Amino acid sequence: MMEEHRDTILDFKDIHDKFMKDNDKHKNEFNEKGKKVLEIIREYEMKLTAHQNSGQYSKFSIGLSDKFKNQIKTLLPMIDFIGIK
Repeated sequence: MMEEHRDTILDFKDIHDKFMKDNDKHKNEFNEKGKKVLEIIREYEMKLTAHQNSGQYSKFSIGLSDKFKNQIKTLLPMIDFIGIK
């Protein structure tokens, strides 16, 4: 994910860090660029867990998805604030 979308994610990381310092000033750009990053994250999360959602591996899939999200949050702790007004 990082290799394929490095520029997009690093561009968002820059505005993410600015948003952490001044929410109001950078909110619009944070939300705009954040939507693209969320699409990328969802795409890779689906690829990661798509074949494990049913059957005996469904609990593993949930854990894997949570672990993936936690890894994202270490880089982008404010990711859950995208789209919040």
